[in-house]
Amino acid sequence: MASRRPSTTRKTAKSKPCPDCQTGQVSESFQVGGRSKRVSDDRQEALCLTCFGTGTAPTD
Repeated sequence: MASRRPSTTRKTAKSKPCPDCQTGQVSESFQVGGRSKRVSDDRQEALCLTCFGTGTAPTD
């Protein structure tokens, strides 16, 4: 009788939240105007460049 092979699935580590955003998005200011760009008082949402929008801390 053949013995059972052990499972080959990997255990995934618990994901930690991103230290920069916690949600995958950050708010940043933006520039408006034609020639002389000025920074607007408003903010817009953008993807976090640390985690690329996943909201979890990057590994290595």
